[in-house]
Amino acid sequence: MSINEANIVTGESAKSSAKLFSYGNIVAVLIPLPMLIFWFGASIVFYATQRHHPNPRVGYYTQIAAYQYYALAGLLVPVLTFAPEGFFKNYWLIMWIICIVLIVPLAIMQLIKINREEWKDVTIEKQQH
Repeated sequence: MSINEANIVTGESAKSSAKLFSYGNIVAVLIPLPMLIFWFGASIVFYATQRHHPNPRVGYYTQIAAYQYYALAGLLVPVLTFAPEGFFKNYWLIMWIICIVLIVPLAIMQLIKINREEWKDVTIEKQQH
């Protein structure tokens, strides 16, 4: 005999979850050392959990924010790897400003979209045997 049990993920909870990766991106570029590096590792775990959220819109917004952050990280790797000696020492402030200009407006636009969207409750049915 099986018993059906339902859990509800509220729209407000899903909305909050959808915003978290964008907030992480903003913090990572505003406080680059050590947050940019820590967020790279933490974001992988966070992405893995949020991408399969019961509300598919949470996964969608998480994926968009992840694309933005990983594109920036992917750009920084070859730039810093193949830059001439003293590049980082002389141009770190310019690089930091470029990172902020790239990520913060995109994250804010993403947060605005999330806030404007209508978020509905999602019911998750669990079967127990």
